[in-house]
Amino acid sequence: MTPSYPDLAVILLTFNEEKHIERCLKSLLPVTDKIFIVDSGSTDRTVELAEALGARVAQNPWVNYATQFNFGIQNCPFQTKWLMRMDSDEYILPELAREIAQTLPNVASEVSGFYIKRRVMFMDQWIRYGGYYPTWLLRIWRSGKGHCEELWMDEHIKISEGEMLRMNHDLVDHNLNNLTWWTQKHNLYAIREAIDLLNVKYDFGDVEIVTPRFFGTQEQRKRYLKIKYASLPLFTRPFLYFLFRYFIKMGFLDGKRGLIWHFLQGFWYRFLVDAKIFEVYHRAGISKEAIARFFLTEYGKDVLEKR
Repeated sequence: MTPSYPDLAVILLTFNEEKHIERCLKSLLPVTDKIFIVDSGSTDRTVELAEALGARVAQNPWVNYATQFNFGIQNCPFQTKWLMRMDSDEYILPELAREIAQTLPNVASEVSGFYIKRRVMFMDQWIRYGGYYPTWLLRIWRSGKGHCEELWMDEHIKISEGEMLRMNHDLVDHNLNNLTWWTQKHNLYAIREAIDLLNVKYDFGDVEIVTPRFFGTQEQRKRYLKIKYASLPLFTRPFLYFLFRYFIKMGFLDGKRGLIWHFLQGFWYRFLVDAKIFEVYHRAGISKEAIARFFLTEYGKDVLEKR
């Protein structure tokens, strides 16, 4: 018998995700057979494995996450009431799959989206403390109601109107690559994060973002705190952020693997971002145009491009 699915399509971005893609797609198959993958030139078996599980795949050159994901929204071949955002190294729990299947067909018309809790796994351990759980992310929304913020880092789905609800169960972020891969990836992330923090000061592009608000949704509060973080002195803020996460938010309760996670993600990575910003000022000065030229020349990133 053909399964009865909610009217839902899922959009994923991929690049060399053969370790994760089958796990991700198999977790989604109980809720949809409409999976659209935007690949940016994988050289491993990602596309082959995805198509074998019924996914539709399109190729698009990588600029940044927001540009790639908005391409996915605009070119999704499935005309469904609902869209869902997933990352390849994530999967949904069976309880969440059942909740989605039962909830979406019966949603009131004024509801435009759903927040889902994400649990992060690091070295096969659930990171429960340090402010990392629960992290509420807007992952399901009505088609035509949402788009991805055109930012270089920490981009969120922005909804034009409507009420937001929460799902009760979790999706899991569990990357299977080794620590060397993780640190190399975060070195690249640090470039994008540096652009994003400098954008708070220099306003490189006139883009629509989530409204910063401390007493708002989780992404509104995160945007508000990021703007406040950007105003703190270089090299001081990574120390303050790590101390807040590890002691005040009790990250120490995550044990040895938690120490590695909170130190690397909450201090080393943030310090690296500040070092890259310091290098920008050292080599390009404080002129907006000179900084933009630096990122274009050194990293091939056009921060002034209208996206």
